[in-house]
Amino acid sequence: MQADQISISVDATNDGNPAAEVYDRRDEFQNRSVYIGADHLPETRNELALYRTYPTKSGNFKGTLKSSLKFTQDYEVPGVDSATALTVPGILEVSFSLPVGVTAAEAMHLRQRAIAALDNDTFMDSLNIQQMV
Repeated sequence: MQADQISISVDATNDGNPAAEVYDRRDEFQNRSVYIGADHLPETRNELALYRTYPTKSGNFKGTLKSSLKFTQDYEVPGVDSATALTVPGILEVSFSLPVGVTAAEAMHLRQRAIAALDNDTFMDSLNIQQMV
């Protein structure tokens, strides 16, 4: 089980000055834990959820380890008419599907690829904001 408090170093403006963001366990379910950030409120969420699925053997294959994490942050955005403001979630999900037996180094290499892609402002802005694929 993960710790009841998770602290991650976040460079929110991608300028080389990270700050700690702390998440505290709020709910625990079978195969899922939900953490909340310091600014979490019922009407404006800041959540981190962790998920797992145990591997299932199939013939000679030992199965696949599946895990994921999901950040949910509510934002206030303008509505179609300029007089309306809406609170809507921004969601980021990262999932892993690794064959049983993969080494920690091999899993880290995959993870580092994702980090490199996510940390590339030009690439991610063109994907997320301009919807370029």
